[in-house]
Amino acid sequence: MSDATLHATTQDPDSFAVQIADQVESFIVAVTEVAKGDEPDSAVPFLLLEVSQLLLAGGRLGAHEDIVPDERYEPDLGPEADVDELRERFARLLEPIDVYSEVFDPYEPRKAPVPCRISDDLADVVTDLRHGLAHYRAGRTTEALWWWQFSYFSNWGSTASAALRALQSLVAHVRLNQPLEALDGLDTDEDLTADALEEEAGRVMVEELAGPLGLRDLK
Repeated sequence: MSDATLHATTQDPDSFAVQIADQVESFIVAVTEVAKGDEPDSAVPFLLLEVSQLLLAGGRLGAHEDIVPDERYEPDLGPEADVDELRERFARLLEPIDVYSEVFDPYEPRKAPVPCRISDDLADVVTDLRHGLAHYRAGRTTEALWWWQFSYFSNWGSTASAALRALQSLVAHVRLNQPLEALDGLDTDEDLTADALEEEAGRVMVEELAGPLGLRDLK
């Protein structure tokens, strides 16, 4: 889709709304391309970059004053686009390192970590972003910004942040030549305690991941 289609000609390309919409669409397009698996060796570092850039947009939305939609009730957008294929593509692409351990609320004391999946995170974030983009493309700019801001606080901000920590940790383990504790094969539907996570976590060595992920040459 061209910029002319996405942006009304009356909108200032330097406006807050246009910049956020650009970042949102750029993320969706980029991760959809990564999910195709054409360049698996660069998938993890590329996702690290894209999620980092998206969270810049999230930070701007979070720091912005509360955005109030023009209408009291959200207009009906019809059925949501299916992201199952995107989720499954990422699950296959990231299979060795898809599952990771996460604590949902760092301010809630003694909260046990739970297993999550990067593939689920990316699909969930894309779902939230597409919802707002549909409003934006329909000319409901304030509604789009409200949705992106609201869902940033309620879902996609924390989800993307968790995925970013997982991706950054993976890259750091490989670059620093350190063994990686991977939650290999865990069922993310299980209610697992910290001890269970520790017992079931597999050991995936850096040498097994660095080559396939294209992060450094193996000697």
